[in-house]
Amino acid sequence: MNMYLSDKSSVLPDTRLAVAKRTRVAILGGGPAGLGAAWQLARQGKADAIVLEQRDDVGGNAGSFELDGLAVDYGSHRLHPACQPQILEDLRQLLKDDLLDRPRHGRIRLRGQWIHFPLKPLDLLRNVPLSFVSGVAIDSLRKFVPRSNGKPETFASVLERGLGSTICNDFYFPYALKIWGLPPQELSATQARRRVSAGSMRKMARKVLALVPGIKSSKSGRFFYPHGGYGQISRALASAACKTGVDIQLRTTVHRLNLGDPHQIQVQSEKGPQTLTADYIWSTIPLSVLARITHPQAPPEVLDASRRIEFRAMILIYLVLDQHQWTPFDAHYFPEADSKLTRLSEPKNYSGRTEPKGRTVLCGELPCMVNDDLWNASDERLAALVSDSLKICDLPIESTVLKVATKRLPYAYPIYRQGYEQYFDVLDGWVNGLERVLTFGRQGLFAHDNTHHALAMAYGAVDCLQESGEFDMKKWHDYRAEFAEHVVED
Repeated sequence: MNMYLSDKSSVLPDTRLAVAKRTRVAILGGGPAGLGAAWQLARQGKADAIVLEQRDDVGGNAGSFELDGLAVDYGSHRLHPACQPQILEDLRQLLKDDLLDRPRHGRIRLRGQWIHFPLKPLDLLRNVPLSFVSGVAIDSLRKFVPRSNGKPETFASVLERGLGSTICNDFYFPYALKIWGLPPQELSATQARRRVSAGSMRKMARKVLALVPGIKSSKSGRFFYPHGGYGQISRALASAACKTGVDIQLRTTVHRLNLGDPHQIQVQSEKGPQTLTADYIWSTIPLSVLARITHPQAPPEVLDASRRIEFRAMILIYLVLDQHQWTPFDAHYFPEADSKLTRLSEPKNYSGRTEPKGRTVLCGELPCMVNDDLWNASDERLAALVSDSLKICDLPIESTVLKVATKRLPYAYPIYRQGYEQYFDVLDGWVNGLERVLTFGRQGLFAHDNTHHALAMAYGAVDCLQESGEFDMKKWHDYRAEFAEHVVED
């Protein structure tokens, strides 16, 4: 049964038939951006909304599912204190005591040593190799020597200028190669500005000092996390949306958008093929997919641009262990090339849950490309890859592995290859020229953003829709300028 399908007869009484027709918005995608927008549209009485989601649950890549009695996420997720105050307050009202305030407690492997993440001054003094410290010191002195080769900036040049070669070569560059599958010299400078919050030694030092007792704020080194897993945020948004009259249809795939007045959305669901109508289409699905399902067909240059916009896929490998807790750390980061993984999390440690007794789950993150050798690998091979990667890093799994499960995310990270901007601009310009069609969210704007950024986009979109049903594009343009300044919180 679809737990989010609303009983429209109980929410919208027949008396509404005598009222003037309301704006109807069809939202593609049931992740935080789509759900946040739907809830706010209905909550503010601006429109009737329907959410179309192809999975059997809401949340998208920010969702959760149950594995052997444990709530586990699609990778490692946190709600950061940088969340806009109004959005954070709304989530607190929805989740109440289930929205936990948790300390960050992770580790990064650097030159064979484990270092606390977020970085801590005393831990740095104790565990950072002297050779690394001396390299960073030399890099700091070199920053006073002007350098320019006259070539276009790249991910590599921006970070190397800001952080020095030691930090880049030991952490950011090998990590970038694993995440995006490209040498850092082939990545756009935009990737550095949007992905690395500590893009200079001054910013990095400020982050470290922010954790010193007497200096740190109440937000430093902390995050918010729902007791029932990260997907509880999306489920709470979905529940609130349904109570205000939103219709959420799960297991519903959008095949074609016939643009007109009104728009027609052709979908396939458990009920079979259907055609829905809406005044507006708000899309949070990948921008490249939107271009391929819209009719009249997008121009050839737009379709070509959609093929050149690339996403990095991700395989999530879950191991259920026959022990209560594997380590006390919530996440381990693996920048070094000898490990295939980029990150491994232990969901139990995010929420601090003690149940179930005697079992825990590890979630290994393995970037790849759709249909490559890793994507098509068996669960047994992937489980062995996790085990081998941990053994190399002096973290052997010594308990029995009770179960192995995998999830594959085809749209995990946008790849900002050098020159991608021209193709994104073609797609973005095309969408902006469509009548009553809007794209936003992480996938919709090809943005490597956090959940709080996606929700900010949703709230911004709703703010631009006027009571009259008109959409304020000038205000949306201003919001887009704000979104362009978003930087991923690590």
